[in-house]
Amino acid sequence: MNTLPLVSGRALDDILAWRPQGPVSVARYCADALALAAALPAGRFVVNLCEDRYHYAVLLAACALSGRVSLQPSSQSEATLRQLARDYAGALAITDVPDTPTPLPPELPAHPLPPLQGLAGAPCAEVPRIAQDAVVAILFTSGSTGVPQPHAKTWGKLAANGRAEAQALGLLDAPHTLVGTVPAQHSYGFESTFLLALHGGCAFWAGKPFYPQDLADALAAVPRPAMVVTTPYHLASVLASGVALPPVARWLSATAPLDVPLAAQAEAATGAPVHEIYGSTESSQLATRRTTAGPDWTPMPGVRLEQEGDTTWACGGHVEGRVALADILALHEDGRFTLQGRHADMVNLAGKRTSLAYLNHQLRTMAGVQDAAFFLPDAQESARAGRLVAFAVAPGRERAALLAELRTRVDPIFMPRPLVLVDAIARNATGKVMRSTLEALYAQWVRDAR
Repeated sequence: MNTLPLVSGRALDDILAWRPQGPVSVARYCADALALAAALPAGRFVVNLCEDRYHYAVLLAACALSGRVSLQPSSQSEATLRQLARDYAGALAITDVPDTPTPLPPELPAHPLPPLQGLAGAPCAEVPRIAQDAVVAILFTSGSTGVPQPHAKTWGKLAANGRAEAQALGLLDAPHTLVGTVPAQHSYGFESTFLLALHGGCAFWAGKPFYPQDLADALAAVPRPAMVVTTPYHLASVLASGVALPPVARWLSATAPLDVPLAAQAEAATGAPVHEIYGSTESSQLATRRTTAGPDWTPMPGVRLEQEGDTTWACGGHVEGRVALADILALHEDGRFTLQGRHADMVNLAGKRTSLAYLNHQLRTMAGVQDAAFFLPDAQESARAGRLVAFAVAPGRERAALLAELRTRVDPIFMPRPLVLVDAIARNATGKVMRSTLEALYAQWVRDAR
């Protein structure tokens, strides 16, 4: 059986994680994982709901070492958890907080994570190994446009994933401490705060800072250089807050397109370059770029992109099989590519074509607009609304003035009818706006317009 180590390229006494209680070595992490593996309740499928990133990392490793599979929903909504319970009979949930954010359905029994202190004995004398072809995790799409879809990940591909990211970002020779504002259950957080530590030579902070001051406190608690793994939404919030941050060596962003002006603002304010990751839950991460250096993306080592008509397929390297991408890509002769929009986001009205992402960018970058999202109702509702709908959070701005400015930016056919001013647009833990959120805002507008 071909196996790979739980942690690669590291000495046993190297620091893998930083917790409020202090640093955790590779040897201690391996011992904690082995001890927890022996203590887990019976069952093949485990829903990893741990909030503490170190607890999450120990539980995932414990599952992998004991032949279990970690289920990683990107949302912890009641509907999502009920669907997991239906699809994975006998699954159990393990959490490290007394009260989960969402009450768990009866079909998904909850078990508290056993206290790690005292569970394990002496640190490990060697790093345990896992079969390369073992499915150790099932990740789920966000469900932003429908029902979350499962995607199985094998240990061999996951290990290659972490190393490929480290190589692409130049971290193999310059390891950073990773401070993530995104949950580890999400594919981006999973790859860039967990796999990048286990197989890319980095260490990670156990917390998940959400507010700007939390991020400042986390950065003050870890050694330099530090890379903040975040989203455009969180990055914008940090910059707008005015909170003074300890030195940041690098920013990493994903889950949504990052506006160049925002990246430039971050670089000017902190002196740290801003990089982006491109990928998906289905394909895993595929490419990187420095946002302010231009629109082109560079594929990660081993990744191949192949085109058939309008469809681009990812394969090779750490990609599980051959995966059709949801985005429209323009491939260049030098191997790089540019993004032209998502298939699902493309809007074709009166023979003219654009993307919702482009329209969102035009509205969000207008003065006084704090957040915005275009929405294309289904065919029946679209006939009632006229065409596109847009929602904007813009305190102090008048609707008529916003529309007048927007007309100078977009083709008249794509002007929203209506533009609805709202107090807030809810986003999930990774900063995405769910279609269900926009549907609810639209339904409220319909009720109010009657």
